[in-house]
Amino acid sequence: MINPKTPASPEVPPIWAPGIIGAPTPKPARVRDYWLGGSHHSAADRRLAEQFTLCAPQLPYLVRTHRDFLRRVVTRLVRDGVRQFVDLGSGMPTVGNVHEVVQRLAPECRVVYTDVDPVVVAESRELLAGDDRTVYLHADLLRPEEILDSPDLRGLLDLDEPVALLAIDVLHHVPDSAEPAELLTTYANVLGPACQVALSHTCRDEQLLDAIRLYSDIYHEALPECAFRSAAEVGDLLRGFELTEPGLVPIPLWLPDADTEPDQNPEYFSGCAALTRRR
Repeated sequence: MINPKTPASPEVPPIWAPGIIGAPTPKPARVRDYWLGGSHHSAADRRLAEQFTLCAPQLPYLVRTHRDFLRRVVTRLVRDGVRQFVDLGSGMPTVGNVHEVVQRLAPECRVVYTDVDPVVVAESRELLAGDDRTVYLHADLLRPEEILDSPDLRGLLDLDEPVALLAIDVLHHVPDSAEPAELLTTYANVLGPACQVALSHTCRDEQLLDAIRLYSDIYHEALPECAFRSAAEVGDLLRGFELTEPGLVPIPLWLPDADTEPDQNPEYFSGCAALTRRR
C-alpha cells in the first residue's frame, strides 16, 4: 500500500498545480470537485462535466445538495460527541469534505476515507499528506474486510469509542445483488455498538434516467448502470437501524440550516437522506 503520508514528488506536480494542463483522462471524482467549486480538476474533467450537464442540467445541484447534507450531518455528529468517521466511496477529499468540517469543529477528529479508484486514491493521498488524523484506503466498499481489517484503519480508530459510518451519494453504485442492507449491517457490527450510519441516496427519477440515455446517444458511450432506488427501497436498506429525527426525508429537509433560504418544493427532490443508530 502506498504510504498515505508520502508527499508528491517535486518532479511530478499534481494536476491542479498552476500552469499544469492536467491529466488527459477525466475522473468522476474530479468532475464532482469542479461542480463543488473546487480547484482539483483538469481540462478533461471540465469537458466531461459540461457533457454531463448538457444532458442533465440538474447534476451540479444534486452533487452540491449531497455535499450540504454531508456538512450538516457530520456537524450534528460532532456536536453529539462523535470523533471518528469512516467515509465509503469518498471521492476527492476537497471542498468541505469530512476532515475539513469535523476537524474545524474538533481538531482531534479522525477520518478514514475509502475509494476503489487507484488514481483518485493516489491524488487524494497527496492532498492529505501531513495530516496524521486522516488516512485514505484503496479499497472496494463491496468487500468490507478490505476496509475493516485494514491496519491503517485499525491504527487510526479506536473501535471501543463511537464511530460514524458515512455512505453519502454512493449506494446507487451498489446493485441489489450485492445486498446493500447486509453490507451496511456488516460495517456497523464491526464498528461497534455505538456506530451511527449517515446515508444519502439519489432516488429513481425518470428525468435522470432520460438524461443517461441521452448521454449515451450523443456521445456513444454507455454509463455504468446505477441502482436509483425509490425512497421506500432506501428505507428497506435501513431496516436493521433506528432512524433518528427527522427520519428518512428528501435531502433538503434533513435539518436544513436555519439561516438559509429553504429549497422550493424540496419534497420533489430526487434523493433522500437519514441518520440512523443501530437497534
